[in-house]
Amino acid sequence: MDEQQLTQQEQLLAREPGKKKSWFRKFARTILILLFIAVAVLTYFKFFFVFGVGSKAGELNFFVKKGYIFKTYEGRVIQTGYKSKVPGSIQSNEFEFSVVDEKVALQLMSNSGAFMELHYKEYLGALPWRGMSKYVVDSIISIQRPSNTPTPFE
Repeated sequence: MDEQQLTQQEQLLAREPGKKKSWFRKFARTILILLFIAVAVLTYFKFFFVFGVGSKAGELNFFVKKGYIFKTYEGRVIQTGYKSKVPGSIQSNEFEFSVVDEKVALQLMSNSGAFMELHYKEYLGALPWRGMSKYVVDSIISIQRPSNTPTPFE
């Protein structure tokens, strides 16, 4: 009798058509996959794609390690020349940047006030663990220490 029950169950299963997935489930799954891929691509281009590479030269104004959770190296170079957004006013050119490499950071920290040429990468967005700026200095091209000329007050 057990054999007859098994064959009857097999026959019932064979008669029932397999459940078809609804078109909405297929559509929703496809949309979710495409949405995930789009977010991944946009995140890559916003935070990891190197938008520009270049160099800037100027006097290192300050260089610090700061942050609440992520301690990052931040600095500013004052460039020669002046720019003005408003006619008749003068504003110095400043290049604010972040540094990820510890060796480059130690070199910059020990040469505050020197005239230097820095190589940087520009990203479209800043990440908290990479720094507060979208400009990340990755190497130092040259350093010229200030000459020991006396100031007018000496």
